[in-house]
Amino acid sequence: MAHLESRVDKPFLISVIILMVAGFFIFYSASLGLLAKSSTQYSSVTFSQAILGFCFGSIAMFLASRANHKILKRVAFFLLVVAIILNILVLFPQLGFEHNGARRWFLLGNFSFQPSEVLKLAFVIYFSAWASKAKEKMETFQHGFLPLLILLGFCGIPLLMQPDNDTFLMIIVAGVAIYLVAGGKWKYVFMLFLTGIIAFAMLAFTRPYVMQRINTYIHPETQSQGAGYQIQQSLIAIGSGGLFGRGFGQSVQKFNFLPEPIGDSIFAVEAEEFGFLGASGLILLFVIFATRGLKIASSSGDSFGRLLVVGLVIIITAQAFLNIGAMLGILPLSGITLPFVSHGGTSLFITLLEAGIVLSVSRTMTKNSLKK
Repeated sequence: MAHLESRVDKPFLISVIILMVAGFFIFYSASLGLLAKSSTQYSSVTFSQAILGFCFGSIAMFLASRANHKILKRVAFFLLVVAIILNILVLFPQLGFEHNGARRWFLLGNFSFQPSEVLKLAFVIYFSAWASKAKEKMETFQHGFLPLLILLGFCGIPLLMQPDNDTFLMIIVAGVAIYLVAGGKWKYVFMLFLTGIIAFAMLAFTRPYVMQRINTYIHPETQSQGAGYQIQQSLIAIGSGGLFGRGFGQSVQKFNFLPEPIGDSIFAVEAEEFGFLGASGLILLFVIFATRGLKIASSSGDSFGRLLVVGLVIIITAQAFLNIGAMLGILPLSGITLPFVSHGGTSLFITLLEAGIVLSVSRTMTKNSLKK
């Protein structure tokens, strides 16, 4: 009988640490563009990223990696209910903070807190716990796929009202991944895909900014000074980096050209400063993160841990590649941020906490599986 590994998975831990440190320096360089415009806002943004995200997130990752992940199974329902309630409360004008037409944040002194990030984690924990109990029933519609649809509905309503379509999309992707790994059937996923296309079409016709993003994706050159401005400036930044880049801190686009250089455009800043090699290296880090994470899932000693890791790894890497794909013009621009790198103290904190949970599950990997 194989022995259980009592230590965390080192390759996964190393990939997380490199992503975390590299992301912090990329963010610091990108934020210089904000400093040139507003020193007060720069101080607030960098303080939130450094303290809430980097410092508190690192502590959360360490504590989560040392804890028993099975505890989450017992509190999964409670976490989900709290997360949904928070996402409902943020909709109230007296409580939630509105920015660029979206009401997604609570203001807590110098910090802003985004409850949708908590909902992503709570969803993965709860659905993993539920699916690990359902087992062979996951193949049926009424006991497998229907509960997933109901759960997506409860999570989706407050998110779409904020609106936070990107987070809801990530929840759907994670939910489908967990469902399939737990034994669900592809035909139901195909039904969901068709339903999603219809829903997206309806969304495009009812929300002008969604249709605008579609048109920008198809014909970005026709709106170079309008809706297509961000993707045009992103491609200029990436192309300007060449093979080796301009050098750390030397990006030109982040000052007066790139919208949201510390947000969803931060990959363009990284590519401009570190070139093709630097951009490829960052992508490779996410590939290592994903492949090692899925290795941990496949070698986990319990079904809950396996499904939990699949959901967490998929939700982080899917978000990363959607962001990178959008900045390269391969995918439609969505506004989704780059994990470990983009501005967002809450996002970085939750991402590091999720990495800590994966490390906790890695302790259940068998020594035989680690050698394969």
